[in-house]
Amino acid sequence: MVGISRKFLTITAGVEVASEGRRYVVTNVMTPSSVLAKDLGTGESKTLRVETLSRILEPDDDQGRAERDLALYTDEEWAEGQRRLQVIKPLLEMPVRSRSDVEAIAKSAGVHFTTLYKWLKAFLLSGHVSSLVPTKVGRRTGTRMLSQDLEAVIRSVIEDKYLSIDRGTAQDVVDEVKKRCRKLKLKAPSHITVRARIKDIPVAFALRKRGRRDDARDQYQPIRGSFPGADHPYSVIQIDHTPANVIVVDEVSRLPIGRPYLTLAIDVRSRLVAGLYLSMDPPSAVAVGLCLSQAICQKRDYLVNLGVAGDWPTWGVMGKVHCDNAKEFRSRALSRACEDYGIDLQYRMKKTPHYGGHIERLMGTAARVFLGLPGKTFSNPAQRKGYDSDAKAAMTLKELEAYLVDYIVNKYHRNLHTGVGMTPLAAWERGLSGSATEAGIGLLPIPEDPMRVQLDFMPYEERTIQRYGYQLDKVHYYDPVLDRYINSVDPGTKNKKKFLIRRDPRDISVTYFLDPQDNRYTAVPYRNTGFPAISLWELNAANDALRQDGLKDVDEDQIFATVDRLRQRVDDSLNATKKARSARRSAARRPPGTRPTAQVQPERSVPIPAAANDESVHGYAAPPALRVVDDASDEPITPFQVSLKR
Repeated sequence: MVGISRKFLTITAGVEVASEGRRYVVTNVMTPSSVLAKDLGTGESKTLRVETLSRILEPDDDQGRAERDLALYTDEEWAEGQRRLQVIKPLLEMPVRSRSDVEAIAKSAGVHFTTLYKWLKAFLLSGHVSSLVPTKVGRRTGTRMLSQDLEAVIRSVIEDKYLSIDRGTAQDVVDEVKKRCRKLKLKAPSHITVRARIKDIPVAFALRKRGRRDDARDQYQPIRGSFPGADHPYSVIQIDHTPANVIVVDEVSRLPIGRPYLTLAIDVRSRLVAGLYLSMDPPSAVAVGLCLSQAICQKRDYLVNLGVAGDWPTWGVMGKVHCDNAKEFRSRALSRACEDYGIDLQYRMKKTPHYGGHIERLMGTAARVFLGLPGKTFSNPAQRKGYDSDAKAAMTLKELEAYLVDYIVNKYHRNLHTGVGMTPLAAWERGLSGSATEAGIGLLPIPEDPMRVQLDFMPYEERTIQRYGYQLDKVHYYDPVLDRYINSVDPGTKNKKKFLIRRDPRDISVTYFLDPQDNRYTAVPYRNTGFPAISLWELNAANDALRQDGLKDVDEDQIFATVDRLRQRVDDSLNATKKARSARRSAARRPPGTRPTAQVQPERSVPIPAAANDESVHGYAAPPALRVVDDASDEPITPFQVSLKR
């Protein structure tokens, strides 16, 4: 897997694409999941699924530009709009824009970088050149012509008389302004001007200042389901974890290994599930990264691997990720990935759990799904009394994941949601395609290499390159691609230069080296390719065992010998008893292909439930009959803390 690059495919009319070995040009985006395209070889028009498309050429700058009615603008106005479009065009073509990119282009154009951000935002919101046409000359609405001294007098009086517990009237403010102006020998403003300043005060703010906090909350705080900034699909994603209230079994013995952990991400605008990750490991930065990378990528191959029929048409880089303050959301890997992708990482303020109401409600929906499965653990011990969850457990981790995904894709996404007044799938499609009352944002750019996205969200280390390659946790890695960087020196500091390296903790037999020459990842394996694939969890367990044996200065040979010994103990435990849950759980943490294969027949046979799209399963109503899904939260929404890392 050499040269893993980061590119996104933006699908609009005029873009040349490939599909199933044929070359096409897109002529029309029909739905959020299909386009009409013309075969460049035969000239035949054909409907293509978006997930089958891949890049051929970069989109031509002038293709797909919608016609505009020029009669509304003068030639000079329209020419200025076109000029501004040419200035921001390089930024529009960048899959990931950094501030340095904006500043460089702004400098060459002779404008401030904040002006360039305004132009970029205006065009992205409307998609029209008209949004870049300068506004007409003249005083803008809300322009204030009073002197700073007069404005200061009015503000002070409003604060003292009106925005106070005494609740002074507007006339009280007018009279006091005249009085203070006489004392300061200033010409008093008209009563209309003073009253206009009072009208500019947000009503909710005035109510709170005047001692009516309850009225401000009841009348003006957002009703449940609203969320600031969630104006279009993928503008805001919420993410969180929960233990699944069901016991899963080992793939080999079919005996219980415990409760897995579920990480879920939801698109606040449409309520569509953006991504998920199910694992036997507790919540971590890895779980967050894998869930978000899945949210960014298409999910066609994922559904195929799980054997789930249906569509899950979410992909693209989100604008914001909203999460709580847990340590796994504050990892440097997540912060760096969000910065690289232009994602605004925001944290929920402490003691405001209701502000994560959308994801919490989705977690509750998942919990209800699990309660219909064998091996359920219920919500508390009192409810579980008399039910043997271990004895009833029947589903493996992968079977549980397939069942949950089937439910999400074929039930949850297609059921009426009160928060959006339609199904999440319909809300998503309307957000992209638009409607009579709402402008659509179009198809989001598609990441061409899901592996690159996943790597960008994986934990990373920085290492110098030695003659043997580099090492992570005393394990050596090497590939000839490293040779050119052996003993490299940073020209700025004269110190040994460090390079970025990522690895998937589930299988550390291969790491990924970011080549600075082309910004591509290259797979770098063990230097000793005879070592078996292991997980980071196994590596840490081996190091712990060696420390307990009193060994400190160990090498990789001792580490892998200890891994083999610990694996053998697990295998012996599996063969010796069917109740060795910890051994089965340890085996489940090994990389695929290294887990025990000896079959241990379970003493009981518990039927595995049918797929989630079966009408008969647990009484779920099948589409097109719609179930109503409750909205996110009844609690009021309050402001949140923006990450200082941004």
